[in-house]
Amino acid sequence: MNYKDFVGQVQHRLEYAQFGQAVRATRAVLTTLGERLQEGEATDLASPLPMEIDRYLTEAEHGQRFDYGEFLDRVAERGGVDRADANYHAQQIVALVAEVVPPGNIDKADAQLPDDFDTLFELIEAEAE
Repeated sequence: MNYKDFVGQVQHRLEYAQFGQAVRATRAVLTTLGERLQEGEATDLASPLPMEIDRYLTEAEHGQRFDYGEFLDRVAERGGVDRADANYHAQQIVALVAEVVPPGNIDKADAQLPDDFDTLFELIEAEAE
């Protein structure tokens, strides 16, 4: 999947009228996820993504420790949305990432995160059932 297709999918899932809004949401979610993951997992998750997208995961300051509430606060601030929208954006974007990357990469990222991050992967688990 190329950059325009990926962001177009985000735009469609989040029902945004403008491409730029989808880019901002993608950057907010993946940068924050990259901050929470260890560098190796962030790189594994990023490698199959388009170059313009993978840098959000790989250029973050990795291995920070924060809970899911702080994750949502950071996504909300970066994305210019409230926490409920931040949660929705994160779930949708991570589900899209899961469609692009090998399943093992998502599983490794999920396994590295504390249980309170399970909400982030709910759409992936629902689609697997």
